Amino acid sequence: MNDASQPVLDRPGAGLPGVELAVARLLFRWKRMTGDPAGFRQRFLSERERVGRLVTGCPVKRRGERVLIDRVRGLEDSSRFWSVWMTLDHLRIVHGSVVRIVDSLQAGQVPAGAASTAAVKPSPAVGAEVEAAYEASCDRVLAAMERAGEGRSGVRFDHPWFGPLDARGWCALAGTHLRIHRLQMERILEQPPRN
Repeated sequence: MNDASQPVLDRPGAGLPGVELAVARLLFRWKRMTGDPAGFRQRFLSERERVGRLVTGCPVKRRGERVLIDRVRGLEDSSRFWSVWMTLDHLRIVHGSVVRIVDSLQAGQVPAGAASTAAVKPSPAVGAEVEAAYEASCDRVLAAMERAGEGRSGVRFDHPWFGPLDARGWCALAGTHLRIHRLQMERILEQPPRN
């Protein structure tokens, strides 16, 4: 559903439907319990590679085109009208937050403020410069994962959907989050280009 007009969507930060959120919490808890840092890192690397292929396979003139998509599970309704570049900008913003949070928790400190899904929405005006910034943000996440090791500090920081997470939990979340937005990007690119 390709649409040039501004669609009516839920407000940023409205969250997920109740049943979907409950299932997501259970699945994410299972991933944290059964996963390990090497697996979290590998998942992030794999998703990064897949996102990279999607971006390079998309003509540059389409990368800034906002497209209305059907909602992907795990994606807020307010995020359904983005471009490829907006998706990368969102990932860049979130990656910066993840690095700050992981490093603070590993140092035994609770980061200032609160995590908010509404606060990490991208700029509709973002351009090609975001591609390099996104890649650099991925490098920083991987470095933070490495520094975190097992990530089992006694200090936690609340995620708005998943509650209090230690550094290990935030590292686990990085690849899961990247996957959701890779699926979003696939939906964006499935739509025919506007003329």
